[in-house]
Amino acid sequence: QLQLVESGGGFVQPGGSLRLSCAASGFTLDNYAIGWFRQAPGKEREGISSSGRRINYADSVKGRFTISRDNAKNTVYLQMNSLKPEDTGVYYCAAGQRYLVGSSWYFPTLYKYWGQGTQVTVSS
Repeated sequence: QLQLVESGGGFVQPGGSLRLSCAASGFTLDNYAIGWFRQAPGKEREGISSSGRRINYADSVKGRFTISRDNAKNTVYLQMNSLKPEDTGVYYCAAGQRYLVGSSWYFPTLYKYWGQGTQVTVSS
């Protein structure tokens, strides 16, 4: 069974850090482009970062978030530093075919497999 499982979310004060993990089972993540998305209450799901042909970041997280892969663990990470209240939301990882995702990494519809999401809350 193909599955993605996120973990590492939680409650953190502004300026704090979290590291999200996205573990895959049933397939090899290295063969796919991986995207991180977040969805705040009442808002559409937005692309935060991706790792495929290139590493990409949304302008809102550049310099604060870092995406990385550990192929031995079949896991992708999102290190989030200097967190802000506007970073609050449910974070999802997704896997899509590299040739499909390409430069349009921020479109959720290009990703085939999705995790269940992990909540991140940034508040004082």
